[in-house]
Amino acid sequence: MIPDSERPDTSTREADIERLREAARHRLHARAGVPVEPIAHYRREAERPFLASERDRVTILFGGLTVKHERLIQAVFDSCGYRALALPQADLASCQIGKQYCNNGVCNPAYFTIGALLRYLQQLEASGLSRETIVDRYVFFTAGSCGPCRFGMYEAEYRLALRNAGFDGFRVLLFQQEHGVKADTGAPGLKLSLHLGLGAVNAFTFADALQAFGYETRPYELSPGLTDRRLARAIEAVAQALAGRRELVPPDGAPRWMYRLIGDKRLKPYANAYDHLYGPATKGALGACRAALDDIDVDRFRVKPVIKITGEFWAQSTEGDGNFRMFEFLEREGAHVLVEPIGGWVMYLLQYQRVRIFARRGLTLPKDASRLARLAARLREERGLWLRRLAVEVGEYLYRRQYDGVRDAIGVAHPLLDQRELARIADPFYRELARGGEGHLEVGKSIYYTTRNAAHMVLSLKPFGCMPSTQSDGVQSAVLARFKDLTFLPIETGSEGELTAHSRVQMALVEARLRAQAEFQRALASTGRPLDELRRYVDEHPELHRATYHVPHRRGVAGVAANFVLHVHDRMRRDRRWRRARVDTMAVGQGA
Repeated sequence: MIPDSERPDTSTREADIERLREAARHRLHARAGVPVEPIAHYRREAERPFLASERDRVTILFGGLTVKHERLIQAVFDSCGYRALALPQADLASCQIGKQYCNNGVCNPAYFTIGALLRYLQQLEASGLSRETIVDRYVFFTAGSCGPCRFGMYEAEYRLALRNAGFDGFRVLLFQQEHGVKADTGAPGLKLSLHLGLGAVNAFTFADALQAFGYETRPYELSPGLTDRRLARAIEAVAQALAGRRELVPPDGAPRWMYRLIGDKRLKPYANAYDHLYGPATKGALGACRAALDDIDVDRFRVKPVIKITGEFWAQSTEGDGNFRMFEFLEREGAHVLVEPIGGWVMYLLQYQRVRIFARRGLTLPKDASRLARLAARLREERGLWLRRLAVEVGEYLYRRQYDGVRDAIGVAHPLLDQRELARIADPFYRELARGGEGHLEVGKSIYYTTRNAAHMVLSLKPFGCMPSTQSDGVQSAVLARFKDLTFLPIETGSEGELTAHSRVQMALVEARLRAQAEFQRALASTGRPLDELRRYVDEHPELHRATYHVPHRRGVAGVAANFVLHVHDRMRRDRRWRRARVDTMAVGQGA
C-alpha cells in the first residue's frame, strides 16, 4: 500500500484545474468581446407560505375532478375546518383563457385547469375584489408529479399564467406523493392529517361508486332523468355526513378503560381510522345512498354495447369539454359507458410502490464494511423493506374493502381491477416500472377487457400530444397484432376536433353494437326460453326492476342484457313456487 505521505494532493490538483478553467473562460470571453460576469444559478423564488393562522380567512380553491368527487372533497375540507371551494367545471372558454396566458404546446389538461382558475379569479375581480385581496385571500391546491411527462411542469405553467394575468404572488399548494404539500413554511395552513386523509378515502370511494352507478343505470332507466336526480340527492346526503364528522378525542370511539390502558396518543389514530371506515357516519351515508337510489326502475333487457374508457387520467375522468363530452355522447348513441374510477389510479400507485420497494434492494448497503457488518445491514434492510411492503398491502386491502363495501351497498357491478393481474398480462408489451402517465395500465386494461370479454370496445381518451399516451399507442400496435379480436380506438382530445372524434367513435360503435347483439342472442338461445317468458317473470318480481338489484356478471359475458337473461333463467329454474304456479295455470287452461 502507498503511504499517506506519498499520496498526491488531490485538493491542489482540483485547485489547479479550476484555475486553468477560469483562465480559459476569461480568454474566450475576451475573444468574443463579452464581459465576464459572475455565474448566477437559477433559484426558485421563495413563495409566501400559507400558514395555520390564515385558515379562517383564506379559501382553498381546487378542481380537475368530476362534480361528484369535488362536492365530497369540499365536504371533507369543511369537516377539517378549512375554507374550501371547488372551481366551476372547465369549459372551452376556460381553455382559451389558459392558452392566452400559458406557453404554447402545453398539455390540454393544463390549459383547462389554469383557465378555470383564471376565469374564476377574473370573476372575483369583476365583482369588486382587488387583485391584492384575491392574492391574499385565496390559494390553489393541485396535484403534481415528476417523471417523463409534462405534468411535472404544470406548476411552473400555473405560476407563469397567474403572473401573466396580473395575479403575481398567487399561492399554489402542490401535493406530491414524495414531498407532501409544498409552501408549508412555518405552521402549515394545509396539513395532511389522518382525519383529512381518511376523509379523502371516503370521498373517493363514495364518489367512484355513485359515479359508476349512474353510468350503469342511465342507459336502462324507465323514467329519463330520474337517475341523475336521485344521484344528486345521494351525493348531498354523503356530503352532509362527511362534513359533519369531527376528529375523535378520548374517550370517543373506544371504551375509557382502553384509553387508560393503551394511552391517548397510541389509541387515537386507530379509533379515528375505525370510525372513518366503519363508524356510524359511514353506515348512515351508505343507508342514505341506498334509500335515495332504491326507487329507480330499469329495463335490463335493452341491448347496449359496453364501452370501456381508458387513457390519460384527466381526459378519461372529466365529463366536460376537455374530452368532447364523450360520455354524454356515447350514452346518446345508445352505449353503456364503463368509466374508470379514481380508485383504480390509487391502487396503481400502491402497486407501483409495492414493486419499487424490492427493486431497490441492496442499493444502500455499505461497500467497504466487513462481512459481518454487511450481513447486519442486510438484515436491517430486509426488515425495513418487509415492513414497508406490509404497510402498502394493508393500505391496498383497506381501500379495496372500503370501495367494495360502498359498491355492494348500492348495487354497483364492477369491482376494482387486480393490479397484479394487469401488470402480469401487460408485461410482455409494457414493463411495470416504466413510468409516465398511467404506465402499463392502458395496455393491460385493453388486453384484460378483450381476453375476458368484459367490454365490446375499448376507447382510449388522451390529450393531444400526451407523451406517455403516445408510448402506449405505439405499444398497442403490437397488442392489436397479437389479439385480433381487440376493438381499440384511441381519441386525442383538444379544444377543437369534436366532430371528427365523434364521427370516428360512431363508426367504431357499429361493430360494438353487432357484438353486443350477437352476445345477447347467444345468451337467450342458451336458456331455451322465449324473451316474452323472461319478461313475464321479471314483471311478476318487481325487485328485478330495481336499479340497486345486483345482477352477477358471468365471465366472458360483457353486456348487461345478456347477463340479465342468464340470471333470470337461473332464478326461474330455482323458483319452485313459480314453477308450481305455472303448472297449475297450464292445467286450468287445459281443463277449460
